[in-house]
Amino acid sequence: MKVQVLNIDGSTANGDIELSDDVFGLEPRADILHRVVTWQLENRRGIARATRERSEVARTGKKFGNQKGGGTARHGDRAAPVFIGGGKAHGARRREFNISLNKKIRALGLKMALSAKAQNGLVIVDSLDVADAKTKALAGQLAKANFGKKVLVMDGDQVNEGFALAARNIVGVNVLPAVGANVYDILKHDTLVLTRAAVEKLEARFNG
Repeated sequence: MKVQVLNIDGSTANGDIELSDDVFGLEPRADILHRVVTWQLENRRGIARATRERSEVARTGKKFGNQKGGGTARHGDRAAPVFIGGGKAHGARRREFNISLNKKIRALGLKMALSAKAQNGLVIVDSLDVADAKTKALAGQLAKANFGKKVLVMDGDQVNEGFALAARNIVGVNVLPAVGANVYDILKHDTLVLTRAAVEKLEARFNG
């Protein structure tokens, strides 16, 4: 699959790039993408700390008063939920959210997410070098390019420092190195912008 290389302002750059059909040419399947996104979001969830119930608190089990004649209710031990320091009645339970998913399915999901963007919403740029690393200047270039409201930009091993500094205050623009590519972030953005270095890294990730 041949794709025209653009500049960051949307203008045409010199040359084009050949994308691997094994990575960018698959037919996306909603069930695979759904499984991978669900796996990602479940693994992001925090685990609530479980509360200790009556049988779990460290208090004596000895009956502390007489059954009758004390003028108070008849209690068995201080671990009852009605006492300060006692167990929690109907407390929070520990819940695990770290579901498992085969590596092959995760890799296939990422390929399909990239392929979905290749059909509609993929832009290849030569590099992220900017003459003036200023937010206002970069925002003007992106507005001229008309990439959409939500743009995900990926670079090679490391994101161009000047571009990252200029882009961090632009609403709707997120920047990642190629190693951070994931299905959820790719799908939730209108446009995926890849540099030549990012394409090489992504293809090498699956071919290696």
